[in-house]
Amino acid sequence: MSGLRFDLPTIEDETRPWWDAARRGELLIRRCGDCGRAHLYPRPFCPSCWSENVSWERAAGTGTLYTWSEVRSNDLPPFGSRVPYVAAIVDLDEGPRLETNIVGATEDELSIGMRVKVDFQHDEEADLTIPVFRPA
Repeated sequence: MSGLRFDLPTIEDETRPWWDAARRGELLIRRCGDCGRAHLYPRPFCPSCWSENVSWERAAGTGTLYTWSEVRSNDLPPFGSRVPYVAAIVDLDEGPRLETNIVGATEDELSIGMRVKVDFQHDEEADLTIPVFRPA
């Protein structure tokens, strides 16, 4: 297992469009063509009605802060070198919830229900662009 990085997401054919869009500065969601519901994480079927009639859609990149926690200690790689950071869950305006990080604000500046907007951070080492959120 030499060289294997457990801290990196696995990019598969099904999720590659999501990661490619993030690299371009776009946030994608999946929407069901049968029931109309949007969902994340990307998967080939609708988690609401099980239809396989799902397609990619560009999200507005806005939402509200559902909850958060400032992480001050984490000994799991690569997070130890990133503390402190704000881990959060954001309710996107389209409906899905997204696990993410909040940037550009201290914990004292955050409140449940506050408006947030997507931003993107590129991790040079991993060569990944990751969606994060900041106060709107």
